[in-house]
Amino acid sequence: MLNRTVGNPKKPARARSLGVVALAACTGLVLSACGSTKDTVSSGGDSDGTGKVGVVLPLLTSPFWQAYNDYVPKMAKAEGVDALKTVNSNSDPSQQITDINNQLNQGVKGLVVAPLDSAAIEAGLDQAERKGVPVVAVDVAPEKGKVAMVVRANNVAYGEQACEYLGKQIPSGKVVQIMGDLASVNGRDRSEAFRACVKEKFPKLKVLEIPAKWESDTAASKLDTLLNANPDLKGIYMQAGGVYLAPTLQTLKSKGLLKKLGQPGHIAIVSNDGIPQEFDAIRKGEIDATVSQPADLYAKYGMYYIKAAMAGKTFKPGPTDHDSEIVKLPNGLLEDQLSAPLVTKDNVDDPDLWGNTVG
Repeated sequence: MLNRTVGNPKKPARARSLGVVALAACTGLVLSACGSTKDTVSSGGDSDGTGKVGVVLPLLTSPFWQAYNDYVPKMAKAEGVDALKTVNSNSDPSQQITDINNQLNQGVKGLVVAPLDSAAIEAGLDQAERKGVPVVAVDVAPEKGKVAMVVRANNVAYGEQACEYLGKQIPSGKVVQIMGDLASVNGRDRSEAFRACVKEKFPKLKVLEIPAKWESDTAASKLDTLLNANPDLKGIYMQAGGVYLAPTLQTLKSKGLLKKLGQPGHIAIVSNDGIPQEFDAIRKGEIDATVSQPADLYAKYGMYYIKAAMAGKTFKPGPTDHDSEIVKLPNGLLEDQLSAPLVTKDNVDDPDLWGNTVG
């Protein structure tokens, strides 16, 4: 990753980035002089950007993806995109390729896809390219294949933020990171960044690891086993609160280890997603912090970029007018790295955090 700054926690992502009215007035980064993005885009075609757009989800068992799914039709309408009903690949990379092909066979003119597997998604991207259908990837950057843009926050910074927070709370001892699927670049980025940061900055911490593949049952079972062998655990980094929060809290509670913030024996916990359930857990003192991954902005800019791509627009690295940076990834793809603030008890009630705007 080129940019390792998550964002200013005092200036939440939604407040900095949404700017719905202002952005609508700009009619998009490509055609206007709004902000500095005018220097990062150019027109590559004469299409008007209309046509059906398919939206492929990775799963719907996580509150984060449920929120994203709810945002999609709202943001599509706001951006003037004719989006079909979303398709859920149900955590199956093979099914996701089938879903992409089905959407292409329905004649969509654009696709917004949240890849499950960074490598396996190439097959679906190749099919879309053969049909001349542009694709925007959301949340996960493909390892290979062509996409017009990756809409994503900096996952390296997620791991670093969790490390920095836990390292400042815990002088020494054992911490565990409950990892995501390592077939996903998100899981790898968060895991490697957390591990490297602890090694460099907090050498008195010992990192234990649970590969949980974004599966709640796997996380619960392996955490239970780990706690049997390590009842002196001091900290936890959950890489996806949407699937790990409930099983983690339940496992700690069942072992008498769920102590609230400020109580003796409290296990410091940092999560990642920014869902309402995490905010409630922060208010209760059950967890310490979470990184607010911008579900609303994933939907918004997924729709913005696919409309622009369908109109033949292209993009270049540089700052945007929504407080983010377009960077060129090592594989040549472009990624709009959206801001994702750390949320603690100090700012958990900020009304501009997307997790405070949904039920």
